[in-house]
Amino acid sequence: MIERFPRTPRGERSASTKPRTMRCPFCRADDDRVIDSRAGDDGATIRRRRECHACRRRYTTYERVERQPLTVVKKGGVREPFDRDKIRRGLAKACWKRPVTEEDIEQVVGALEAELYGGYDGDVPSRVIGERLMELLRALDQVAFVRFASVYREFKDVRDFVDELEPILAEAHRPPA
Repeated sequence: MIERFPRTPRGERSASTKPRTMRCPFCRADDDRVIDSRAGDDGATIRRRRECHACRRRYTTYERVERQPLTVVKKGGVREPFDRDKIRRGLAKACWKRPVTEEDIEQVVGALEAELYGGYDGDVPSRVIGERLMELLRALDQVAFVRFASVYREFKDVRDFVDELEPILAEAHRPPA
């Protein structure tokens, strides 16, 4: 095992290389130990129970990956911060009175957000977000997909709806393979 912190002959960490720990929220001492660590939020956070050596009180800390905020680049070049709630509200409107649960919508938003953070470092074209949302919605609910597409693609007349529906109808009438 590779040791990260040099130890003195008695096995203690030397004072100059001792890692900094959390400050106790009660007595402000900088001397604690981790009692328990658990993953939370599907592995997105780590929850740690700590005990202060000075006052013996216990407290909880959370560790999260610090992400660079995403910026959405609109068609006209305008930039705005990525807003997961805005996406959730748009999906909720498209799924209104459809057999789609809040959990389903949250899963779509979570999947999209994970893909964006995994594939982009900062700027994300709005086109990428819209097209990916349409793919995810099409698999979830076809009526919600058409509603969303009508707003996203700015349908002008009924012909635009028909053009969007033709591939869906052709797929529905195709015999199973």
